[in-house]
Amino acid sequence: MPKVGMEPLRRKALIDATISAIGERGSLDVTMSEIAGRAGVSSALAHHYFGAKDELLFATMRYILAELTIDMRRALQSATSPRERVSAVVAVNFSDIQFQAETIAAWLAFYVDAQKSSALRRLLKVYARRLHSNLMSGLTGILSRTEADRAAEATAAMIDGLYIRRALKDGVPNAATAIALVEDYLETKLGGRQKQ
Repeated sequence: MPKVGMEPLRRKALIDATISAIGERGSLDVTMSEIAGRAGVSSALAHHYFGAKDELLFATMRYILAELTIDMRRALQSATSPRERVSAVVAVNFSDIQFQAETIAAWLAFYVDAQKSSALRRLLKVYARRLHSNLMSGLTGILSRTEADRAAEATAAMIDGLYIRRALKDGVPNAATAIALVEDYLETKLGGRQKQ
């Protein structure tokens, strides 16, 4: 008889194992058997919880996005000015949880696979809309709507670009450097127009 309450723990273990396997391999070319082994469960149990590997990959991407959303909400709630909101968005995207090697590799692999998977493409569009909206929540308090939109697009592109460069091990060495680069751009863009 299965232990009560084990399913959520095993699902989480499988998602963590998926992130780890993708991070190590650098692609979504991982097997359910490999993931299950990392999670300490059988392949049959992994299939029972998630069905096909594509469903596990989709659940993993949703999990990463959900964690990012939770962290973002928390950070935005403590921001007291439009400028602090923008900085909070930047900081969360480069937090210790989000900017770790395995998660970065998973993001990059998901971006690549989204070219073939409409489900992953939809999730990445949700992420892009949320990032833009979160940036706009602060930038529209400082810039005109048109200027804010352009600054949000450029900031989002920098965030995504720094992830790609880091995944290729050719980019910034750590989160603090990444944040400083984006903040330098924002300081230049916003100039003296930082309303409180």
